[in-house]
Amino acid sequence: MPETRPPAPVIDTTAAPKTPASVPAPAAPRVARAHPALVMLGIVLASLNMRAALAGVSPLMGEIGGYFHLAAATSSLVTTIPLIFMGLGSIVAPRLARRWGTEAVLCGALVLLAGGILLRVAPPLVALFVGCALVGTAIALLNVLMPGLVKRDFPDRAASMTALYSTTLILGATGAAASSVPLENALGGWRGSLASWALLAAVAAIVWLPQALLARRGATPGVPAPTARRGTAAPVALTRSPLAWQVTLMMGTQSLIAYVCIAWMPTVFTDHGMSRSEAGMVYAFYTLVQMAGSFFVPLIAGRTRDQRPLAVAVVALMAAGVTGLLIAPVAGAWVWATLMGVAQGGLLGLALTLMVLRTRDAHTASRLSGMAQTWGYLLASVGPFAIGAVHQATGDWTLPVALLLVACAALLFLGLGAGRDRKI
Repeated sequence: MPETRPPAPVIDTTAAPKTPASVPAPAAPRVARAHPALVMLGIVLASLNMRAALAGVSPLMGEIGGYFHLAAATSSLVTTIPLIFMGLGSIVAPRLARRWGTEAVLCGALVLLAGGILLRVAPPLVALFVGCALVGTAIALLNVLMPGLVKRDFPDRAASMTALYSTTLILGATGAAASSVPLENALGGWRGSLASWALLAAVAAIVWLPQALLARRGATPGVPAPTARRGTAAPVALTRSPLAWQVTLMMGTQSLIAYVCIAWMPTVFTDHGMSRSEAGMVYAFYTLVQMAGSFFVPLIAGRTRDQRPLAVAVVALMAAGVTGLLIAPVAGAWVWATLMGVAQGGLLGLALTLMVLRTRDAHTASRLSGMAQTWGYLLASVGPFAIGAVHQATGDWTLPVALLLVACAALLFLGLGAGRDRKI
């Protein structure tokens, strides 16, 4: 009788891996996150600080320059130095976030901001300029990390969250501009007025501290850089992308106009005969109405695929206001402040929204934000100093204000490029 053999066992090749290559990669460690409501509160408080320390300087420029006996061009360094360091600080922000975590860097930036504000009011002139550098560096970190944070934690509400934080940013600037002179009177001088904004930065840092500690417990800090995988392309070099440069230069040009206005708008009004108190109120109103543009423009941008018509509309509004400021600066001051304010808020909101809409993920949004704010603020830093130098050379404000119309023409060109429905 022939020997019978048991049937060979059936091997299920899908049940167990044969090679190490088929072993599934371990799941990425889960990062501890704070409750969204606490994150939102942190965003609001950080945003309040992103312009207040700068906007509070503008109505006091005359007193600061007079105290230190500074010429107009030298006085503009109080605004120019923060802008330079806002550009330089933007270079390191993504690296710091990858190393220490977004929340920790935001908290540290707010502590640095409070320290810079206090150093800025120390007696020596050098302390004023060093404090300005620290303030600019701290604001750079806040500026760069906010779009990536919004893209990461609120991916389905990116446009509305951008509207929230850009509007809150402007609210902080408005409050600082409107209260700087009353605080000067109440606190005994410009130093007390400027130093008071360190308290707001300290409060925001306290809110971010537990979030930073919570996030550090996870294995993957901040917004992680994408890891290279087989079959996936390496991250694109943003400096080779025309679209990235259009967003960058749009951010820079609108910032240039904004910081020229921060540095010189009240002075333009007073040099044409307006009282100092009224000039401060007009400037505060200009910053107040920016909230309308910064709130509605991102919402509209988020609901459309092509943002070019929106860009044309806000640039036209800005050009109309600048033209009025050139022709009748005092007679129509409130009208020009309205037009320029709504347009300025809209341009800021649109530039910030485009950093999110033109990218596919949170990491690329953070990289684009870093690029846009590095080169953008370095470009913007030229504005206050150049306008002050031109005013000093010509003795009036006609040519300096006319140069803002050239910036509007550049913004129109850049908006038509950056507003296209494209992705980096």
